[in-house]
Amino acid sequence: MLKIVHYPDPLLRRRSDEVESFDEDLARFLSEMARAMYKYDGIGLAAPQVGVNKRIIVVDVGKGLLKLINPVILEVGGKEEEMEEGCLSLPGVYVPVRRKVGYIKFKALDVSGKEKVWQGEGLLARVIQHEIDHLDGKLIIDRASGPMKEDSLKALKRLEEEYGLLSQQG
Repeated sequence: MLKIVHYPDPLLRRRSDEVESFDEDLARFLSEMARAMYKYDGIGLAAPQVGVNKRIIVVDVGKGLLKLINPVILEVGGKEEEMEEGCLSLPGVYVPVRRKVGYIKFKALDVSGKEKVWQGEGLLARVIQHEIDHLDGKLIIDRASGPMKEDSLKALKRLEEEYGLLSQQG
């Protein structure tokens, strides 16, 4: 079973590399990512969150599993909403994040390398943006502002102490 990478692991701050090889290993990895996402009660998971620096995400907002390779947002717009977001890589940290969720159009490759285009709104729009942020080395804390940013920075300091010490001992 894949393990979740926690902040302050530097991989979470790196831009992920494009996937270029479409083979059985990739298919197996996507299935393992989906299992990990479900096990940890997530609705989205990016490859860097399990220690792999590749542009791969899995998402399931209750409408079926999406396995997305090299995803790209084509359009996002409509109404903007603030909603508290959490992250499997930042346990116990919740941040109000403003995102456009009226609609999203995005493309990605499937496990065979075929390009597909999807559209959605609401929670799907939010989760796709959140997971693509991970592929670009961005975390929810980067989208916080004002007093919430200060509270979140305190929570990150706690994670640095907790997980930073564990990774040094590990």
